[in-house]
Amino acid sequence: MTSYELAVVLARVLDSKKGEAIKVLKTEGLTTLCDYFVLCTATSNTQIKAMSDACEEAAEKHGEQAHHIEGHRGGTWLLMDFSSVVVHVFTDEARKFYDLERLWGDAQEIDMTQVLKAEE
Repeated sequence: MTSYELAVVLARVLDSKKGEAIKVLKTEGLTTLCDYFVLCTATSNTQIKAMSDACEEAAEKHGEQAHHIEGHRGGTWLLMDFSSVVVHVFTDEARKFYDLERLWGDAQEIDMTQVLKAEE
């Protein structure tokens, strides 16, 4: 599975768990950390945990495992490191505080309109 395919799988999982403002940023060539960031906003600690579990399960079905997960206990953000893809799930307040879209402003945003369900 390519890093792009994994990013798409994880974005779809977040979408299926009612994630908001899902973005996929291509960081390949900008950093050695990963090829893609998947960003998402959640509305509660419970939703963050459900998204984490669903991402882990989906990745494992595709032969991928999270190498590192942090942020569970705080409840306002979560980072899941799948090596080539890093998933960031935030509450709205934490997303505004960390503002990764600005920090990684040179990253190319991948158009997910054909991949994710239409906004209702």
